[in-house]
Amino acid sequence: MRSLVALRLVLHDRTSTAGALLGVVAIVFLVGQQLSVFFGLLTFMSVLVDHSGADAWIMSREARNIDAGKLISARYLDRVVGLPEVEWAEPVLMGSNLFRTQDGSFESVRLVGSRRPRYAGGPWQFAEGDQQALLDGEAITVDRLDLPKLARPAVDDRTEIGDRRVRIRAITKGARGFQGTLVFASLEKVREITRTPPGQVSAIVVRFARHADRAAALARLRASLPYASVYRTDELATLTRRYYITNTGIGGSFGFSTIIAVLIGVVIISLTMYTSVLSRTRDFAVMRAIGARRRDIAFVVFAETLIITGIGLFLGFVMLAGLLNATLDSSIPSHLPRAVPVALAIGTLFVSLLGSLFALRTALQADPATVFH
Repeated sequence: MRSLVALRLVLHDRTSTAGALLGVVAIVFLVGQQLSVFFGLLTFMSVLVDHSGADAWIMSREARNIDAGKLISARYLDRVVGLPEVEWAEPVLMGSNLFRTQDGSFESVRLVGSRRPRYAGGPWQFAEGDQQALLDGEAITVDRLDLPKLARPAVDDRTEIGDRRVRIRAITKGARGFQGTLVFASLEKVREITRTPPGQVSAIVVRFARHADRAAALARLRASLPYASVYRTDELATLTRRYYITNTGIGGSFGFSTIIAVLIGVVIISLTMYTSVLSRTRDFAVMRAIGARRRDIAFVVFAETLIITGIGLFLGFVMLAGLLNATLDSSIPSHLPRAVPVALAIGTLFVSLLGSLFALRTALQADPATVFH
């Protein structure tokens, strides 16, 4: 009975209902959009680590993230591959240089070189071509989302990177880095372009044997390489994300935007619910006069909030899903882990109930004696 009363009040006062719905939708859509961009940028930051297929990364001792390490000796490979816990180990060489576009201008690119035939450092997914294309000594890849920036080159087009001739042999899909355009090539080609001395690499990626004790394997690697840093893959990914979040202001910017969106929703919900209850003070007084208890009034107010929040969550998530689908293959970073919508729904419900407390206080103050005046 009390739920039916709440539903009728929601349907009767359409103006207040629409205002409260707007607040809920604003929280879900605005906060969800901010979080999707934030998590999308997180995937860009650690994209090389996440797609390496490795269990551990060996880098220089000073490395604080995947993009800021010194060169290390390639002879570390000999120590690593000799360990019984290691299934394979591969070198990765990274560097930056200028890509000459078809119109004669230049774009800075991030070069990633890995060794044939495993290509452990990438690439991992293709829109055109495959890894076999990199067997060509001059071959490179570019990502399809970076094609407009590079004046739309096509497969088999020739150009230059760092005054070295290269040929585009494949187009990758989803290989976008936080520092800019990712270009993959063989280890030898990247060494030539970046003019890296022989016997030096940026990192060594390691895959442990299936039945190896990973904690013991990591400890043994660290003991074997005292002058290098050995990170678990997830550890290096977290370290890289934390570095960029704390040193670029991204965390503060997105945190502030999210708080503002939540505050906007709370204010809208509070004001509309308060106005709605204020206009129906006599109705609540009548309910008290015919025997309704204070907890019955509270139940009706909270039931109204739950109904409005449920509808608002549905509309907000439909809009958010449409936005994510529209930006799925665009240059806009968007990614929403599965746990985030659940947390967002629970948080929105909490905020809505919090906003309704102001209205509840007014509803409970309704005096049944005013009905008889």
